[in-house]
Order: sequence, then C-alpha cells, then structure tokens
Amino acid sequence: MWSTFVDALPRLGAAAVLVAAGWVVSRLLRLGLHRGFRRRRTPSFSQVMSKVIGWAVLTLTVLLAVAVTFPSVRPVNLLAGLGFFSLAVGFAFQDILENTLAGMLLLFRQPFRAGDQIEVVDQSGTVTEINIRETRLTTYDGESLIIPNRDVYKNVIRVHTDFDVHRLEFDVGIAYENDVRHATAAIVDALCAVDGVAADPAPVALVHELGVSTVVIRAMFWTTSRRAGSIVALDAAIVAVKARLDRDGIEFPANVVVLQAAPSFQAAIHGDAGVTPAGGLHPPAKQPSSNSTGDHNHGPAR
Repeated sequence: MWSTFVDALPRLGAAAVLVAAGWVVSRLLRLGLHRGFRRRRTPSFSQVMSKVIGWAVLTLTVLLAVAVTFPSVRPVNLLAGLGFFSLAVGFAFQDILENTLAGMLLLFRQPFRAGDQIEVVDQSGTVTEINIRETRLTTYDGESLIIPNRDVYKNVIRVHTDFDVHRLEFDVGIAYENDVRHATAAIVDALCAVDGVAADPAPVALVHELGVSTVVIRAMFWTTSRRAGSIVALDAAIVAVKARLDRDGIEFPANVVVLQAAPSFQAAIHGDAGVTPAGGLHPPAKQPSSNSTGDHNHGPAR
C-alpha cells in the first residue's frame, strides 16, 4: 500500500495542480463572462449564467483530475457514472431542478427584467431579482414576495411596464335628458387638460351602455405604465371630468327604482286582514264556543 501510494504521488500532485488551475480558470471565466453579459443582458442573466458556466468548467476539471489520478478509470466511465448520478439526483430533487430549469429559461427568454412591474399567479409587484431558483418581487405594499420559477414559467405573466404607456378607463353615467355628444366632447376636453394624460394617442369618450337610469359613457386615456403615476393620473382624470360636467350642467342621476304593488300588497295596505304583504293568507280566527245555558240545559222546566 505504501509503495502504491508513493507511486501515485506524482499523479496526485498533477491532479491537485490541475484542480487548482481549473478553479482559477473558472473564476476568471466567471468574471469575464459577467462583465461581457452585463453589456448586452440583464444583471440577473449575467450573474446566473456566469456562475453556471464557471461551475461547469470546474466540474470538468475535477473529472479530468480523477482520470489523471486513477489511470484505470476511463473518461467514458466517468461520464456514464455522472449521468447515472445526475438521474438519481434528478428524481430526488425534482422540484429544485424544475425551478432551476425554469429559471434558466426565464433568463434566456427574458419576458421581463428586474425593475419591471408584473402580475403573475394573482400576485403583483416590482421585480427585484431573478435567480436560479425563484423570482423575487416587492409588492406595492412594500412587502417581499418570493415565487418559485416553475410557477412563474407555467402561468400567464402580465408585464405592466413592457411599454412606456398603457390605457386606463372609467365609466360616467349621465341623465337621459342630457345631450350625449356634448357630454362626450366635454369629457375629452377635460382629459386633454390633465397632467399625465398622453396627447398621442388622444383620449376618447364613447357611449358604452344604456343603463336603467343613466347613459353610460366610457372615458379612455393613455398614461404612464408605472403604477404610482398611473394611479395619480386616474384620480386627476376623474376629478377633472366631474368638475367639467358639473360646470356644464350635466347631471349624474341616482339609480331609479320602480315599485310595482301587487294586489296582495295593496290589500294589506288597505287593512284586509285576510291577506299578508307577501301574498299569503292569515289563518282563520278561532270561533268562541257557545256555552249558553239555554242550549245545554235539558232539565225539566219549572
């Protein structure tokens, strides 16, 4: 055993030098790839991909060092053993590998980036990080949200900030007596004067529905896609439209409710004791029993 160990010392030394050199090369490669990816890709992509490539180079170096240390071990056998090991790990850590693969696909496809505001799996927020396992969001309430990458990849993703502007809308109900064309023109003029409302595309106001008591007009305008500015613009637009319609004398009527009295309801109002307001019948009153002495006294008359 000692002689075998002494004979193997040169190979062990060569393997150690090879692993050390592979580690240095992987670190330098990670730094170079990180800088190169940052010029064309997102920070999350550059960070994750540089790590993955660096670890892959280091793994190949370790396999080569094992082949140098043990000459009887062929590289083909090492690859076969690595494949079997990967299969076992895949079954044991299926969820982790699924999240990892989904994360790499998200980084390559880049449907959204860090800083985008998205909505996915009924959650909304600003993307802070996309790593190899999960996507991190900061909700609009200031809370941190961690979503596994597989859930992000398998579900519908709504990217609110993919474009600089998006369209908002709200409904206005006016009385039937008012001039609809005058109301729509007044709404458009009011929207054009609001800060934050885009001039191109221009705001529009169209009749949307004939309601029970109002003519419903839908006002639509374009504004910044960032949520904070979008909420402020919507508030300013509604306030401006209401002020303009009030100034022009256009009414906002309340809902009209028509009560149609049924015959049973009318009978109950007029005091008919036999009918309830719901249309039912009162139970008949009990008749007092007759206890007259003349009816029940069958004794001899005196």
